[in-house]
Amino acid sequence: MVSFPSIHWQARAPLGDNAVQSLLISALRGLAALQVAASHLRAEIYPGLRTLEEPTLAYLGLAFVTGFAHQAVVVFFLISGWLVGGSLMNRFGKPQALAHYAIDRFTRLWTVLLPTLLLTLGIGLLIGAAAPGPVNFDPANEYSAASFAGNLFGLQTQTVPDFGGNYPLWSLAHETWYYIQFPLLLLVIAGGGVLRRAAAAAALVLLLATMRDMISLYFAIWLLGAAFSRIRIDCGNVVRGVLLLLTLALFVYYRLRGNNDDLVPGSFVQDIICSIPFLLLLASLQQQVDARAPAYVRANRVAVFFSEFSFSLYVLHIPVIELMRYLGRQFLGRDRLDPAIATDYLWYFFVVGAIVAISYVFYLLFERHTIRIRNAMKHWLLSPRAKPVHAVLSPD
Repeated sequence: MVSFPSIHWQARAPLGDNAVQSLLISALRGLAALQVAASHLRAEIYPGLRTLEEPTLAYLGLAFVTGFAHQAVVVFFLISGWLVGGSLMNRFGKPQALAHYAIDRFTRLWTVLLPTLLLTLGIGLLIGAAAPGPVNFDPANEYSAASFAGNLFGLQTQTVPDFGGNYPLWSLAHETWYYIQFPLLLLVIAGGGVLRRAAAAAALVLLLATMRDMISLYFAIWLLGAAFSRIRIDCGNVVRGVLLLLTLALFVYYRLRGNNDDLVPGSFVQDIICSIPFLLLLASLQQQVDARAPAYVRANRVAVFFSEFSFSLYVLHIPVIELMRYLGRQFLGRDRLDPAIATDYLWYFFVVGAIVAISYVFYLLFERHTIRIRNAMKHWLLSPRAKPVHAVLSPD
């Protein structure tokens, strides 16, 4: 007998309660960061595919496999909404919920972002992209103090450029304002008190009106992730298989035919279309598995390993690429690769490995200590003493 899928709204987002769901989210965080880094590396050291009259089969394959950076960022937004939004909804209304949330988001961003900006400045000085001398406050200067501060507060691409030409930081501007807009939206819906709701609504409308169009528009993508964190879909493996194939097919189709550069209204439509089956699939992963089975333990260990330093990899790879290009010019006499030379592919994958290794060391030095810094801030700022955080599936 064929059973039809059933959709249920859950009172709480079961973050970390489902082994398969947790495994997939962890794996996607790591894969998405790796995809973005590999895509940007190819763009920086190889010629553009459209500039080649007769590209080799190997380069066509590399360009295709590393061409999903746009989709990877959309996955980041969806997972961020799922984890961060779901986590806040779970504790919204509890004492000091918004204070805990603010510290969580602040420490998540700045524990990694502050040393990244300092390292970017150091690399810029080393390779000659930044000029030593008096502190510059010109907002148009990508190495200025104004740009540094603006990137800390999510103003890149709005009032200041991405610091040091580290262009993946544009997405952190989106995330920063989504972290602010979402609690305002919750206050509008369930804030309690007419004045409180009205103030939250006014602040939310003001932010949506003053932010860049694509920041406000893509907030809907983030909200989808938050909403689906509360949805449970009971279905069989056939339905899950169909959702998986549909998600992959849409990602590939829009990778080949869609808008894959800047966020534009056209890309928003395609990203909504891709997001729905992806989130339906994620919400359907409710089947029970033995989390102690050796195969699951091995897969989860690898997924968690890469997810833990995915943020470091995402924000750090462009400065590292610029450093590698500088070293290439100094010691090899070139900083570009030739798609017609087979051994150059070995250099490409060597640099990918170096980026991953450097990002992991950076994680050990900084990102790994986020929870410790967070709990110290809560102990210092909140009263009564905040309980330490021990999350099964961290929204970070």
